[in-house]
Amino acid sequence: MPSPSEELRKLHANGLLRHLDALESPTGPQVTRGGRQLWNFASNDYLGLARHPEVEVALIEGVRKFGAGSASSRLVCGTLSPHMLLEEALAQAKLTEAALVFSSGFSAALGVIPAVVGTADFILLDKLSHACLVDAARLSGATLRVFPHNDLEKLQRLLATIRAKAPAARVLVVTESVFSMDGDFCPLREIVGLVEAHEALLLLDEAHGFGVLGESGMGLAEREHLQQRVTFQMGTLSKAAGLSGGYIAASREWIDLLINRARPFIYSTAPPPALAHAALASLRIIRSADGSALRILLNNNISRIGASATPIIPIILGSNEAAVAASAALAAAGCLVPAIRFPTVPRGSARLRVSLSAAHSPEAVAVLATALQGIVFRRKTEPQMGTDEPTGPRPWRVSSGLHRS
Repeated sequence: MPSPSEELRKLHANGLLRHLDALESPTGPQVTRGGRQLWNFASNDYLGLARHPEVEVALIEGVRKFGAGSASSRLVCGTLSPHMLLEEALAQAKLTEAALVFSSGFSAALGVIPAVVGTADFILLDKLSHACLVDAARLSGATLRVFPHNDLEKLQRLLATIRAKAPAARVLVVTESVFSMDGDFCPLREIVGLVEAHEALLLLDEAHGFGVLGESGMGLAEREHLQQRVTFQMGTLSKAAGLSGGYIAASREWIDLLINRARPFIYSTAPPPALAHAALASLRIIRSADGSALRILLNNNISRIGASATPIIPIILGSNEAAVAASAALAAAGCLVPAIRFPTVPRGSARLRVSLSAAHSPEAVAVLATALQGIVFRRKTEPQMGTDEPTGPRPWRVSSGLHRS
């Protein structure tokens, strides 16, 4: 049996050893790390709401009104009025009958998928789906089939084959609206059509679409006018909303079933009511004219870089060493951009992951653009795997070493 030290040495030898780097400042568009000020292009605070005065005031107000914690699970005595108000507001915003809040997006996935499907059922999962969706699918005991990223033809074949063999089984298709490490979209309208044609269910993870896409910031499903045709709209409050937590929006019957079957919901202390109170304020901002203005600022920053249709810009280098070296080079230039490696992304696709925010000033984006020009020298030009035409941005590719002008 290998010792922990042996496993750590192996991780180090493969360029995969990670460690925690504490910030010496609050989160924001500019942070302090290691005594240096850096423009922060690492966080998912897409609208800058993590430091929004109204959200901060609401959190403090929530503590004063409702205390620091819930002290119990929701089904015992942990349900407080902010939880209910937030769920009602989410359901209204997502055009569903009901919603349910979890302590995190990860726990939302672990709650909904095993509650919906079991050993007699099937899950069809996009290959690039987030780890929480993969883990939840495995935990469910359902037969899992993974289809190549955004490959509609393969998805259709799987659905037809499963329906022919198991006409009474529940079949759950799982995908993301915006993929977290590539920044591209799923072909949602086509997926909805396939799901409906084969009487399947659809779980759409809007973690990186919530707050960013759609007229009122409710995600890709809102932008495509498909909210009422998606069985489960899953999302998080820890990215564009600036806080933490997760949610599922669905029909009243499905939500009632989750209340009775979703183990992370049943057996966890409820999220602090103050957090729900603050999330309600964040949701109001996202859906307001101020939220629309923030999305305009965000899209302006995206257009200044000109490499993406979303705030997520992947710069694929290939090797772990190249990604780590590029991240260090950007830090030296004043930009915090993380190196993303296996198992977060497939082997051989280590990358930089740039995240833009409405809170970034034009000056910050200009610094980033100049720094990126020092390492990026050619764009990826081939279509994304499984599609004839790209459905989202084409990730930049750079060589295994750094190109400096």
